[in-house]
Amino acid sequence: MTIELKNEYLTVQFKTLGGQLTSIKDKDGIEYLWQADPNYWNGQAPILFPICGSLRNDWAIYRPQERPFFTGLIRRHGFVRKEEFILEEVNDNSVTFSIKPNAEMLDNYLYQFELRVVYTLNGKSIRTEFQVTNLEIEKTMPYFIGAHPAFNCPLVEGENYEDYYIEFSEVESCSIPKSFPETGLLDLQDRTPFLENQKILDLDYSLFSHDAITLDQLKSRSVTLRSRKSGKGLRVYFDDFPNLILWSTTNKSPFIALEPWSGLSTSLEEGNFLEDKRQVTKISPQETSRKIYDITILN
Repeated sequence: MTIELKNEYLTVQFKTLGGQLTSIKDKDGIEYLWQADPNYWNGQAPILFPICGSLRNDWAIYRPQERPFFTGLIRRHGFVRKEEFILEEVNDNSVTFSIKPNAEMLDNYLYQFELRVVYTLNGKSIRTEFQVTNLEIEKTMPYFIGAHPAFNCPLVEGENYEDYYIEFSEVESCSIPKSFPETGLLDLQDRTPFLENQKILDLDYSLFSHDAITLDQLKSRSVTLRSRKSGKGLRVYFDDFPNLILWSTTNKSPFIALEPWSGLSTSLEEGNFLEDKRQVTKISPQETSRKIYDITILN
């Protein structure tokens, strides 16, 4: 099912499969969101839950009293992105989706939960609010959540990928961890200098010749994608997320993903207990955790 929100600036669409954003068009009909060309990548803006990235061998280990050292299978980016969400509510400027675990999810992730996703259209901005509720009576629930929106690049006919740049809200100097595309894992101890006292990163396909770029040391809480030729662009605000992933495919796809993540793939020195992972969010029984990010169209 497709749901549409519209105002004087934007027309935005969503679908119940994955509870995800599927289109952002401005008043001139320019499409900002990647439209899932399978020649490059058939995704658009999947929701990553209850993990971001990968676990070692896709296994999560838990310490519940009833099943100590129980192991569950959670594949890369989690299990909700290919599931049907319930459409809870639609009004003039917002839509709410929700999902609770099915039997297969509970066999591998030992927590009763509800994930609600509230999208709000306000002017030229789309806000995404993730509301994760721990429905357990006694158990504290560990989780990660992330967004994976991909944006058309170029946005305008006649432009090239290399006409675009990313601008960070702060001057940045940082390194990036080594990644292993075949497993999805990281080595956070083995790092390569990446940004050096700069706010601007020029886009070039060579950036992604090995894998995605994991920015886990940013001071910036927003990034801008913009064309030097047309000035068209967008900004992603991610105050609630400590990490930003930049990604495009190795076959020169006409998109770039700007991905706010609450946590990262397992690093080589980390163990396999989900509740011990770096940056894990833990929710007390019957409590709700909220995380927000915004996409703003700039032209």
